[in-house]
Amino acid sequence: MVEYNKPLPQITPENKPFWDACKQHELSLQRCQDCGHLRLPSPICQKCLSMNSEWVEVSGRGKVYTWVVIHQRYHPGFVEELPYNVTLVELEEGPRLITNIVGCNNEDLHVGMDVEVVFEDVTEEITLPKFKPVSQ
Repeated sequence: MVEYNKPLPQITPENKPFWDACKQHELSLQRCQDCGHLRLPSPICQKCLSMNSEWVEVSGRGKVYTWVVIHQRYHPGFVEELPYNVTLVELEEGPRLITNIVGCNNEDLHVGMDVEVVFEDVTEEITLPKFKPVSQ
C-alpha cells in the first residue's frame, strides 16, 4: 500500500462501527431503535433524543445534493488531485454524507446525479467511502 499523506478520520468508539463496515466495503448507518431514524454516527437520535441505536447496512445509493470544486492547495497531500470535488451526497435512505465523486469530470457533476458508493482502501486501518456516477 502506498503511503497516504492526506488527513485521515479519527476513529472513536462512537464511529468505529462505521469505519469497520467501510473496511469490509459496506456502508452502515445508525438506526434509532425507538423511532427508526437513520443517521451518521451520533450518541443521540436527532429526531426523538433516544440513545438506543443499532448499526444497519444501507444501499450505498444516493444523489448529489451539492458540491464545490477545490482549485487551491489547502493541504500538500491534495496537490496532485487539484482540482477536486467535495460533495454532499444524499443517501437513498435520507442522511447526507460529505465525500468525493470519482470516475467523472468535475464539469459533469450536477444536482440530482445518481451515484453509488465505492471504497478506497487508503491505509491498513482506513477505507474511505467515495461515490461514482451510476452507469445508465
